[in-house]
Amino acid sequence: MILKKSIIFSIFSVATISSAQADQWYTGSLVSPSGTTRKNILNVEPYFSYSQPMGYFDARGGARPAAHPMQRMFANSTLWKYGILPDLSIQVHTVVDYGWKNGKGHSHGPKVGDIPVDLIYRFLRPDPKRYIPALNLFVGMIFPTGDYNKLGDSQDGVGSGAYVFRFAITEQSTYTLPGNHELRLRVWNWFRRAVTSAKLVDTTSYGTAHGFQGRGQPGMSGQTGFSLEYALSQKWVLAMDLARDWSNGSKVRGYDANGHYKNTTGSAGSDWQIAPAFEYNWNAHWGVIIGSSFYFAGHNKSIQASPQFAVNAIF
Repeated sequence: MILKKSIIFSIFSVATISSAQADQWYTGSLVSPSGTTRKNILNVEPYFSYSQPMGYFDARGGARPAAHPMQRMFANSTLWKYGILPDLSIQVHTVVDYGWKNGKGHSHGPKVGDIPVDLIYRFLRPDPKRYIPALNLFVGMIFPTGDYNKLGDSQDGVGSGAYVFRFAITEQSTYTLPGNHELRLRVWNWFRRAVTSAKLVDTTSYGTAHGFQGRGQPGMSGQTGFSLEYALSQKWVLAMDLARDWSNGSKVRGYDANGHYKNTTGSAGSDWQIAPAFEYNWNAHWGVIIGSSFYFAGHNKSIQASPQFAVNAIF
């Protein structure tokens, strides 16, 4: 919070808000959620990423080397956003994963994960002259479309089997720095909570084995962060995200293959990630962003590097 306030103070001390940002082109940073899109406009942004394990953070926050075999994954994550009204948009987020561990199995082909669907309402329109940013409210549900139950291989488990409510508040403002360079700031806070539990049978994404029968529910989770996008020119933009993720452990209860009753809650975890990237925009409707997320602090979480790129298209 102190860091966030310092950055915002520095921006206001050296910059003035631009009255019109039509001349600057953006794709958006790697991690930050964007706000509403214009009425009758479709925004499509597919991401492609690879997750490389580097180690893990223990319960005290100490960094440990990665244990073999290591979990690796390719993922395609696509945002589909459509403007219903000037201040109201709908967003669907589709995810396709392919994971594997050396000698420990792999996904039986690309697997479609759970699908979030959100309504985005802009409840405060920006007023550059009065230093008022745009504020958006996200309200949605994650639908349990991914495989999680009766798995042929644990690598096929890409879903939770539960409906998860989620909401977020986001802020976006843009400033003009000396030399006529634009700087866009985003701040956001996500919260997610499961509203149903999942029936678990045999091998599941909750870590159960063959013969298990019971129920499971993912723990509450969330993310807080901010991003900066600095325009080198109309087409080229440097981007950076800083975010903290947190999650409570999943709950599992039921009977294993030997008839023993189990009622467990997984360990809570958190991490900090930074995601530098650069953007190139051919025009106001087409752009690409390339960068990587790095996890540099946390506890009970894996340490990963996740190189990725995305194409942003507006129709």
